[in-house]
Amino acid sequence: MIDPWWNPAVEQQAIDRTHRIGQDKHIIAYKMICKDTIEEKILQLQVKKKAIADDLINIESGLLKKLTKDDVMELIG
Repeated sequence: MIDPWWNPAVEQQAIDRTHRIGQDKHIIAYKMICKDTIEEKILQLQVKKKAIADDLINIESGLLKKLTKDDVMELIG
């Protein structure tokens, strides 16, 4: 993959479709991202949003009390 999508679940679905039922050959999926490109920024954004979402799910961390308006806007934006 050389063109990351905004939604990582869609990327994973595309990778999953490369291996069909009954196929006996192994596949390898690579992500090739060039440094200092918009694609690199998309990956950084995906990582940041995943970290915020993971912290939201973990209620024990108390993140809900520390969450700012900007964090919420970035998560849903």
